[in-house]
Amino acid sequence: MQTRILFTAIILFLFTAGINASAQLPENESDHLVIVWTGDDPYQAERMVFMYAHAAKTAEWFKEVTLIIWGPSAKLTVENLKVQEKLKAMQEDGVEIKACIACANMYGIAEDLKALGFEVDGMGKPLSDYLKSDAKVLTF
Repeated sequence: MQTRILFTAIILFLFTAGINASAQLPENESDHLVIVWTGDDPYQAERMVFMYAHAAKTAEWFKEVTLIIWGPSAKLTVENLKVQEKLKAMQEDGVEIKACIACANMYGIAEDLKALGFEVDGMGKPLSDYLKSDAKVLTF
């Protein structure tokens, strides 16, 4: 009987401690998600990267969502109409789409990405700033 009471007390303590801990999140906790997308696999892009980025914005899991097109993903973006459509839909729903100009220049597609309406600029410094900030950074 005493074991049961002690066990119940421990469970209640852990449960209420968990509630208090989650209620005491820092006020400056970042509400900005940055996704660095580097892959050239259209299935991964559609079924993971885009799904999460789009939902994170539209379901308001994060106030700000930024998707950075970096490396081989830049070439895929220019070559794949379905990828372009998905990125445009995300952009219309408030996802900020950026692309690395150094990568785009390596593929000779900087102007193509700009024509799609994406910000094309140096991304080394902005990514470093995101990493130093409270932003949540994911890479795919």
